[in-house]
Amino acid sequence: MAAELPIPVFTSLDKALPDLETAAAQGVRYNSVVAEYEKRFGHKPTYIARAPGRVNLIGEHIDYVLFGCFPAAIERDILIACGPSQSGSGTSTPSTHVPGGVKAENLDPKYKPQHFVPMFKSPQGPSAAEEADAASNVHAETFWHLDIDKRELRWESYVKAGYYGVLNRFFPSPSAHPAPVDLLVTGSVPSGSGLSSSAAMVVASTLAFLAVNNKLDGVTKGQLVEMAMENEKRVGVNSGGLDQAASVICTPHSAIFVDFFPRLSAEPIPLPTPRTIPRAVFVCANSLVVSDKVVSAKIHYNLRVVETLVAARVLALRLGLSLGPSERPRIREVFSRWLGSPELESTPEKVKAGLERFLPEIEKLKPSPEGRKEGELGITMKEMVEWSGLSEAQFHDVYLSWVDVEAEYFQLYKRARHVITEAIRVLEFREVCLRAQATEGQLPEDTLRALGALMDASHESCAKLCESSCPEVDQLAELARASGAYGCRITGAGWGGCTVSLVAEDKVEEFIAKVKAGYGPYKNLEGDALKEVIFATKPSSGAFVLKLEE
Repeated sequence: MAAELPIPVFTSLDKALPDLETAAAQGVRYNSVVAEYEKRFGHKPTYIARAPGRVNLIGEHIDYVLFGCFPAAIERDILIACGPSQSGSGTSTPSTHVPGGVKAENLDPKYKPQHFVPMFKSPQGPSAAEEADAASNVHAETFWHLDIDKRELRWESYVKAGYYGVLNRFFPSPSAHPAPVDLLVTGSVPSGSGLSSSAAMVVASTLAFLAVNNKLDGVTKGQLVEMAMENEKRVGVNSGGLDQAASVICTPHSAIFVDFFPRLSAEPIPLPTPRTIPRAVFVCANSLVVSDKVVSAKIHYNLRVVETLVAARVLALRLGLSLGPSERPRIREVFSRWLGSPELESTPEKVKAGLERFLPEIEKLKPSPEGRKEGELGITMKEMVEWSGLSEAQFHDVYLSWVDVEAEYFQLYKRARHVITEAIRVLEFREVCLRAQATEGQLPEDTLRALGALMDASHESCAKLCESSCPEVDQLAELARASGAYGCRITGAGWGGCTVSLVAEDKVEEFIAKVKAGYGPYKNLEGDALKEVIFATKPSSGAFVLKLEE
């Protein structure tokens, strides 16, 4: 399985990037990063950790309820050049040479240099403030402390988040000293675009600290995904693992079907687009509406997590399934109990058949229209507690004590319906790709139409049921279809960010010109500025470490 493979470590860029054109272009960039690192720190880096962004082709807001998704890594990425600090080098300070001290700099001048030192918690145990901080992080360890202000995230917060997992996993006592580190960050994934710049940053940071501390041996891709998921929770985002899995596990020319139940698995699946007539590519278009998952989490991302968790509990009770007062099952787990037999989940095809039978059961979450304004399908906090079968104190402990959420009405029915229909669409998308893979020679245009129709239906569900889109993204999606895309959908956490469109390769320039003419924020953009916000992309390789010569 792909998740069980080791983290790739290369000693030359042409081995890491086997496409000669890509390797040549990136070689200039990597050499520039090395030169700048040496200029700033007075010594060469020993490693460059690379983690790509990702585009989710289909399967939005269902990873954290354990249903499968279909992402691909993109060519845009985060690079972190890193090495052990050396006394008297560059602009280093004494604090960076204490065990574990870090000097972090960013090539983007708007991000200021940072120095920080992790503190091992006292033998007497954590303070009350530290306990409260740890309680806000799911599965948080309490060995080490690094200041991360979740209310006002800074760029180095993501570096610290990656460091946390390495410290707690590999340095469980103060006698085990982590190396002091100099690191330089650069990236080409637009922040807040929905292409997972934050996940790429945390994956690259985790890799950098593993490499400098000689802890890469024995760490699998799946373990890196799990570490990065836990690490990103340090910045207040309850991620389901899709972004990290795509950044770590993807391979060139393929997407991956990532499943999270009963455990993380990843199945590389070649995309049919290079063999269709016409050939097709995926085009990412940034709405330029910045999606800050952390700042707006209580009314957006984390609210969706809580709504789906409570929906799972209520649905389980209405299906006659037994639940203890402290249980917090996810919708996939309720679905699995409802099926009642592991054999019925033994293949994705059987899961799809089960989901199609399960879909009508979601109607059990629809509230009675009596006493509600017309069309309102949400319920109040008081109703949600009553439906859960828990006391107010129990409900708060299970569903609200670890996360901040805010809403007048909680949309359990809409969110659950989105989850099940989107999970079915992901499996249908996978089937189209596998049928194409089993077909020799060139593929008909109907293959593209089938994929595009699923993408369009996904966007409709994201906009109307998950309510994770926004007017600007909806406008971009409509423009994309009017400009010749086979299909278009929002990609990423939502509330801004990017769309992804399936477009004939020989029509890309025409497509981009039409979108530019129709979307106001693009009209004055030319050249590189336009290429930064709308671009075709190929599926990329996942994260790796480049070991540089001594």
